[in-house]
Amino acid sequence: MFNIVSKTFQFGAQSVTLETGRIARQASSVVVTMGGVQVLVAVVGNKKAKSGQDFFPLTVNYQEKTYAAGKIPGGYFKREGRPTEKET
Repeated sequence: MFNIVSKTFQFGAQSVTLETGRIARQASSVVVTMGGVQVLVAVVGNKKAKSGQDFFPLTVNYQEKTYAAGKIPGGYFKREGRPTEKET
């Protein structure tokens, strides 16, 4: 039904798996798995460049999700918690 592509390779002593086509299909996305860690990378862009534009505008959003690690804080900031200093 969906075109799911998965590739595995060795990076030093670790096995790295890249998989696309299973989740976030409306964006160009890949799930990177290394050891017990999984990271979703999703990119949305226009296929054609604007005429007269000589640069590539890029925005990066980084979010740490505490509930993904099983750390659900109590108090005022329930599910997500307060953004860390590393987040954008």
